[in-house]
Amino acid sequence: MGKLTTHVLDTANGRPGAGIKVELYALDGEARRALKTVTTNHDGRCDEPLLEGTALVTGEYELVFHAGDYFAALGAKVPEPRFVDRVVLRFGIADTGAHYHVPLLVSPWAYSTYRGS
Repeated sequence: MGKLTTHVLDTANGRPGAGIKVELYALDGEARRALKTVTTNHDGRCDEPLLEGTALVTGEYELVFHAGDYFAALGAKVPEPRFVDRVVLRFGIADTGAHYHVPLLVSPWAYSTYRGS
């Protein structure tokens, strides 16, 4: 059974990104449909898959990570406007039987992602 998962690593402080708001959208061209909003747990992960089973359909999706709010809550000294604020990742799901893991590695100055397992 396929599923979509994520987690956040705070690379500036060397720890999981706990308490980060994450929004999931389905895309249809430029139209966005909100599917779910979650907050990462103490391990920087979601307590359950964002999508799984029949809810995981072929198409394009967007994850929005509220990283700037997370670093501001930690007291990070960053300029206004923030260099990294909301991190938007757009990706496609082609195989609904596969596990799509989309992690975010983030600091106030940079971020990266990859398709994990």
